[in-house]
Amino acid sequence: MLVRAITAPGLRRLCRGRRGAAAACFPLGRALLGVRGAEAAVFLQGLLTNDVTQLVGAGDAPPALYAHALNVQGRCLYDVILYRLHGSTAEEPHILLECDSSILDSIQKHLKLYKIRRKVTISPCPDLSLWAVIPEDTSSLPKRVDQALLLTPDPRAEVMGWRLIAKKGANLSEIIPGSQIGDVQDYHRHRYKQGIPEGVKDLPPGVALPLESNLAFMNGISFTKGCYIGQELTARTHHMGVIRKRLLPVTFPAPLPSTGIPEGAEILTESGKRAGKFRAGGGELGIALLRLAHVNEPLCIHLGGDTVKLSASTPEWWPKAAAK
Repeated sequence: MLVRAITAPGLRRLCRGRRGAAAACFPLGRALLGVRGAEAAVFLQGLLTNDVTQLVGAGDAPPALYAHALNVQGRCLYDVILYRLHGSTAEEPHILLECDSSILDSIQKHLKLYKIRRKVTISPCPDLSLWAVIPEDTSSLPKRVDQALLLTPDPRAEVMGWRLIAKKGANLSEIIPGSQIGDVQDYHRHRYKQGIPEGVKDLPPGVALPLESNLAFMNGISFTKGCYIGQELTARTHHMGVIRKRLLPVTFPAPLPSTGIPEGAEILTESGKRAGKFRAGGGELGIALLRLAHVNEPLCIHLGGDTVKLSASTPEWWPKAAAK
């Protein structure tokens, strides 16, 4: 499999923290689900926000797509990354769907509910492992990867590096020479620093709205593909052009309360105005849904009798117009 290396400065710094490794590989607790058959892309097209037909198109088809599955009210149920495993349009479409492992059963039920008579098979892939790969530089990834199913740039943002799918138990040092296995908590801390949501804690099912969750910034939505479940509210919000809240990275000063910051804690301005809610985090880093009007103000969370201060920032990878 041919790969092209693109590495952002933040990723190079993260990799250098792995004691000179050519690439840091982080094992992810995400599940993989195979969706295979002649109608695989057409089936997923009506359930997801992105244009899944790209994965089975002729020519330069993308190897991966980011998307959300929404409920009928237009709120996020599942955040997924889709991977194209078939090599050409002559082969039967074979798509891998990456999701939060805690909702594997529910997403299978969701897909099978809408499958009806589609020529599609849906099955878990417990024999595969998923990794986040942070390369040191553009030359640290091999030109060909023959021992892995897929090695591709993360479709959400360049700052997230690469995704690797291999057989469970595969020797990563043979797939990517000079690589080292990293602590997955370092991967999550990097995500939070960049404001990238992933999984049910960051995107509570039935609560999170896709555009407030920066889905458009992360290449996860098509506004021209046609109908899908939850499209109406999403399209209306997009065309109105008014998004008052967004997910943003937040930082807490040390030391944190021994009990940590509870998920869903209300965030206030110094004057007591409601600014948003904390979603999840690790250590002094986290992600929160905040009103954009209060992003540059001092913020706090009241926990019992204590007041915990925090600050928000706008990620550098955002479109320049959005950061204003």
